[in-house]
Amino acid sequence: MHRVRVGLTGLAFVFLLVMLATTFLRVTGDSDVANESAATSNEAAAPSDTLAELGVAPGNKPADPAHTAPKPPAP
Repeated sequence: MHRVRVGLTGLAFVFLLVMLATTFLRVTGDSDVANESAATSNEAAAPSDTLAELGVAPGNKPADPAHTAPKPPAP
């Protein structure tokens, strides 16, 4: 029972340490957040090349049956 208590105490300490570090980093890095939002809006205007737009998304059926995979030769 003592090991469980020590483990949970250590886990709580690490959790609080990470939360405090996140708080301090967020307070000092607010100008970075504004720069990231501007970069994101510029990226949204650029066209994206997703797999669906390229026609290679999983589950797509070929438009032309002539472009299917070749059949193996008979032995």
